[in-house]
Parts: sequence; structure tokens; C-alpha cells
Amino acid sequence: MKILFKLIVNLLLVVSAAAVIVFLSLGFIVSQHAGSPEKSDVIIVLGGDNGLRVRKGAELYKAGYASHIILTGIDERFYNPGHPNWRERRMIELGIPKRAIKVDAKSTTTWEEAENTSDTMEEKGWKSAIVVSDPPHLLRLQETWSKSFEGSSKKFILVPTDPTWWNPLLWWNNDKSYQFVMNEIKKNVFYAMVYY
Repeated sequence: MKILFKLIVNLLLVVSAAAVIVFLSLGFIVSQHAGSPEKSDVIIVLGGDNGLRVRKGAELYKAGYASHIILTGIDERFYNPGHPNWRERRMIELGIPKRAIKVDAKSTTTWEEAENTSDTMEEKGWKSAIVVSDPPHLLRLQETWSKSFEGSSKKFILVPTDPTWWNPLLWWNNDKSYQFVMNEIKKNVFYAMVYY
């Protein structure tokens, strides 16, 4: 009986230690697909942020990585091309010419952003894209964009923003990054069941 008890306790300790290691590693898991920018046809600045993605996209454009930008995540119900929304205005304030900015006001999800961008790239003859988002978003982006570009010659690279709230080792110690990572884990499971 003592041997069985010791075996169960040891097994529980090993399982608990493994669970803690996986939990602490989630920050690295969700952000592992970060890449360095490369010369591309277009920069895709994904929606859902407070300006960090816009700033990063503008930096990449000004550094000469691409001559076109697509802004996604702009709700078509409220979008009027004659009156740029805050993301377009911010881009222009950061020195990006309006003619270089295209708005995708149709996409409402990460999946739609990838699919609609793929279609736009096909129409324009673009073969490569830099996709800008926050670090915890990158795992889902990698899977989604890979699936969307599957069977084509188009390629993408994920370039993360550099938020002050993000630390892949201590992600659980900050409310914003904790919430982001937990939401991304749920969304990754959902996307795996529905899209991949």
C-alpha cells in the first residue's frame, strides 16, 4: 500500500511540475514565430490595437521594407474613405503617403484578414508580405496565414510590435499580457477545430 501511495504522490508531483512548466512556457509558445523584417511587397498592419501596430508598420515602411500598406480591422459600417479613421490618420501623421495605404474594411477576424489579404495580393501580383501584430498573437497568425497561403507562391513573415507590457517569461505577471495569452490559447483551440 505504501508503494502505491508513493507512486501516486510521485506521479502527481511530475504532472504538477509539467503543468507549471507548460504554463510558464506559454509566453514563448504563443510568440515563437516572431521574425525579422525582409524586403516585401506589402506590410499588413492588423487591427485590434491601440496604435503600436500602426507605429511598427510605419517604421517598416519608412525603413524601405515595402512600398504598400494594408490596414485591417477597420469596421466597414463606420468607414468612410473620404474621412480617414484614426489608424489612417496616424499613419499619415507618421509620414506615410495616403496613396501607399489601402484599407481592408471587410475583415472582422484574423481568418478573414488572412483570406482577404491573400486575395488582394493575388489581384495586385504581390508575392510577399510582412504581417504586423503583437507578440502573443503570432502563434495563431502563423497557423492561419500558413493555411490561407497554402498552395500558392505567396509568403509572409510575422514581425511583432515591442509592447512595454510584454515579457515572454513573465507574461503571467502582467494583467494585459496574461489576458492576451489566455485569450489566444482559447482562440488557437477554436481556430484549430474550425479552420485548420
